[in-house]
Amino acid sequence: MTTNATSRARLPAGIWILGFVSMLMDISSEMIHSLLPLFLVGALGASAFTVGLIEGLAEATALIVKIFSGALSDYLGRRKGLAVFGYALGALTKPLFALAPTVGVVLGARLLDRIGKGVRGAPRDALVADIAPAAMRGAAFGLRQSLDTVGAFLGPLLAVGLMLLWANDFRAVFWVAVIPGALAVVLLLVGVREPARHTGAPRTNPIRRDNLARLSPSYWWVVGIGAVFTLARFSEAFLVLRAEQSGIALALVPLVMVAMNLVYAASAYPFGKLSDRGNRKGLLAIGLVVLIAADLVLAVDAHWATVLAGVALWGVHMGMTQGLLATLVADNAPDDLRGTAFGFFNLVSGIAMLVASALAGLLWDQLGAASTFLAGAAFCVLALLGLLRRF
Repeated sequence: MTTNATSRARLPAGIWILGFVSMLMDISSEMIHSLLPLFLVGALGASAFTVGLIEGLAEATALIVKIFSGALSDYLGRRKGLAVFGYALGALTKPLFALAPTVGVVLGARLLDRIGKGVRGAPRDALVADIAPAAMRGAAFGLRQSLDTVGAFLGPLLAVGLMLLWANDFRAVFWVAVIPGALAVVLLLVGVREPARHTGAPRTNPIRRDNLARLSPSYWWVVGIGAVFTLARFSEAFLVLRAEQSGIALALVPLVMVAMNLVYAASAYPFGKLSDRGNRKGLLAIGLVVLIAADLVLAVDAHWATVLAGVALWGVHMGMTQGLLATLVADNAPDDLRGTAFGFFNLVSGIAMLVASALAGLLWDQLGAASTFLAGAAFCVLALLGLLRRF
């Protein structure tokens, strides 16, 4: 059996660098996003529905933009330039959060930030698939996801420390978030070399009907399952709002994201490696069962121990499924249409994210927090039934 150390050594350096780029940008983003629901509700007077709508629009924007950037990267035959532009746009939006006087400005900043994520996302994922050996694709996506998620728990941890140090000064924390975002752009520029690609064939529009016909039914099945997964797993802003109901100090609320992302980071790479050796659809099914458990636990009550248990289960689900879905997209798409394949996958997921987050916020306002998580569990059951039909 191959040891972990040997497996890590065999992964190309570009995979590690892309992982560290993701980590730095996630530190920057999560320093802001872990506080943003509290900033919107507490400082700017927004409702839970408004938070859900902003989060849904933002994440949907990111996922929808990916279809265009992915197709463009296939057409150009190059990925890195689009990824650099997307990371740079994300870094440039960070000061807007610190300056925002109204909910509208926050929405604009959030949308621009997520456009940057959308521009970089599909080309970056396609670049991971281009660089990684096929037999190690699950491990490569798992490693990138793990490093990304290290940033996702370091960001809230830094936010908590700075909020305690600076007496709940949201805007000062938002300014500090500019630094790791800028470092991510520099590292990508100097550290990643894109592999050479064959350019003998003439360029064609990747989203022409004859090209899209090359995407197999198995690929479209992955797209459908990914959309139902997204409906079942609405914005993580609602984890932050649930933690606030536990009564802990405002500055400590972002620790809920630290806990979730610690579990996520610890589990993504091992589950990615496991998927290279076993039944990927079986792992997806188990991941859905874990999310059902997380939703039910979070629906019980807002005691801090209950919330922590639900959040930990949520993190296990993320570690089991997110890199795995990306691997399944790469496995079922032609090499020259990978960017487009990730783009369509994220387009459908983006629409689902918008619906899920708006519905979650509406249920929260009208029926209470428990109804939001119970609805998520119901969508999980639907996704699980659809998945089991493919066994």
